[in-house]
Amino acid sequence: MNHYETVFILTPVLSDDQMKEAVEKFKDVLKQNDATLVNEELWGLRKLAYPIQKKSTGFYVLFEFEGEPTIVKRLETAFRRDERVIRFLTFRLDKYAVEYAEKRRRLRASKPQEKPAEAEAEAKAEAKEA
Repeated sequence: MNHYETVFILTPVLSDDQMKEAVEKFKDVLKQNDATLVNEELWGLRKLAYPIQKKSTGFYVLFEFEGEPTIVKRLETAFRRDERVIRFLTFRLDKYAVEYAEKRRRLRASKPQEKPAEAEAEAKAEAKEA
């Protein structure tokens, strides 16, 4: 079993429900192919470094998973077939990268959860109205 990490970018025109539905679809692809999902991070709506398909933002999602090498090809085929995905990158983690990813997860779990930028903007708007 190899350790893999994949980051994919979903088109920004999706609603939150549609974005979560797309993420669930790719989780199901991993489960159907006997992969174990180690970590999932929704990075949210972020600005792209350069326009892709005339879009300047996208929903970033990171999956860390363990599985056989054949899973990568099936997952990437699912990414290519889904028009909601505008970019993806999958790579195998070596032992040092796996250790680093575990440290990063522990550090992230120990930190208190920060509010997303949208929630902070709403809080500031409500404060100004009051």
